[in-house]
Amino acid sequence: MLSNPLALIAEVTHRCPLHCVYCSNPLELAGTKAELSTEEWTSIFQQCGKLGMLHAHFTGGEPLARTDLTELIAAARGAGLYTNLITSGLGLSEQRLQALVDAGLDHIQISFQDSREEAANWIAGAKAHAHKIELSRAIRGHKIAFTVNLVVHRQNLDHLEEMIAFIEQLNPERVEIAHTQYYGWALANRAALMPTHAQLEKAVAIVAEAEKRLAGRIRIDSVVPDYYAKYPKACMGGWGQRLMLINPAGKVLPCHAAEVLPELTFENVRDKTLAWIWQESPSFQRFRGEGWMPEPCRSCDRRSEDFGGCRCQAFLLAGDATVTDPACSLAPSHGIVEAAVREANSGAEVARPTSASSFVQLQKQTTDLWSYRTNPE
Repeated sequence: MLSNPLALIAEVTHRCPLHCVYCSNPLELAGTKAELSTEEWTSIFQQCGKLGMLHAHFTGGEPLARTDLTELIAAARGAGLYTNLITSGLGLSEQRLQALVDAGLDHIQISFQDSREEAANWIAGAKAHAHKIELSRAIRGHKIAFTVNLVVHRQNLDHLEEMIAFIEQLNPERVEIAHTQYYGWALANRAALMPTHAQLEKAVAIVAEAEKRLAGRIRIDSVVPDYYAKYPKACMGGWGQRLMLINPAGKVLPCHAAEVLPELTFENVRDKTLAWIWQESPSFQRFRGEGWMPEPCRSCDRRSEDFGGCRCQAFLLAGDATVTDPACSLAPSHGIVEAAVREANSGAEVARPTSASSFVQLQKQTTDLWSYRTNPE
C-alpha cells in the first residue's frame, strides 16, 4: 500500500543573489511572474496537512527573496507542518528573523562555502560570508534549531579541518558536510570540483575524528560523492516514495532535477490536487516501485535500498533514465563514472570552476553532446 509523503520541498522562488559554481538548480528557472501566490501556497500547505505530511522545507533559489515569506511560514505552521528555512542568509536581518520565528519557524539551515572569506565569496559569486557569520550569531539568540550546510569539493577539501573548526565556533546543533553532487552547474564544472582519492580518504578520516570529538554537542552528517561509492545513493528516498517538490511555478516533482527527463510531463498544482498527483499521476508512478527496473537492479538484493539509484543521473550520464545509475559499480554503464574518476586522479592541472556568465554556453555544449550520443545521425 502506498504511504503518504512525509515532506514537502517548497521551492518558493528561483531568484537568488548567489551564483554558486556547484549549484544543482535547473537551467530553465521559473520567472517571478510565474511564481505561485501567497494564497496558492497557503492552499498547498493545507493540502499537505491533510495528506499527513510532517515537514515543509522552504528553499529556492533564495526563499528570502519572497516578501511574503513570513506569511508562508505562518501558513505552513498553521497546517501543522514543521518548518525549515534553507537559506544563504542574504536578506535576513535580525528584525526579519524575529518575525519568522514569531510566525512559527522551527529550524533554519545556513549554507557556508568555506571558512576563508575570499574563497567563500568567490565560490558563492557574492560577498556573503561576513553576513552569514553575523546571522549565525543572531540565530543562537532564538529557540530554533540551527544547521550549517558546508558544501565541499576539490577546491576547498584540503582545509576541511579548518572549516570544521570554523563551523564549530558558530555552535549549530547539526552540520551537513556535503560533497558536491553533479547536477546543473556542478555537472558542467565536474572536472574542477571532483576530489581525488587522496583528498577523499583524508576527508573521511577528518570527519570521523570530528564526529567522535563533537559527539553529544554537534551532530555531523556527511555525504560523499557517489562517483566514489560502490553503490548509488537512494536518491530522495526513492522516486515518489517519501517527498514531493513543488517548484516556484507550481510543477510538482519527485526531485529537484526531474525536469531534465524529456519523456515526462509533470502536473501543476494549479490544475490537480496534491493527493491526485501523489497517488495517480503518471510522472510519480513512472519509477515508483520495482516494476520498471532493468537488470542488474531487478534481481539485486539492494533494490529496495537504493532503488536503482538516481533517474536524473542515469539520464545525464548515460542518456537513458531507465538504466541503472552509472554510479553503481554493477551498472553496465559504470565505465562513464570510472572515466571521470580516472580523470580526477590523473594529476592533470585542473582549471577553476567556470562562472555563471560562461556556464550557459558550456551547458549548451553538454546538451548538444548528449543529443548526438542518443540520436546520432
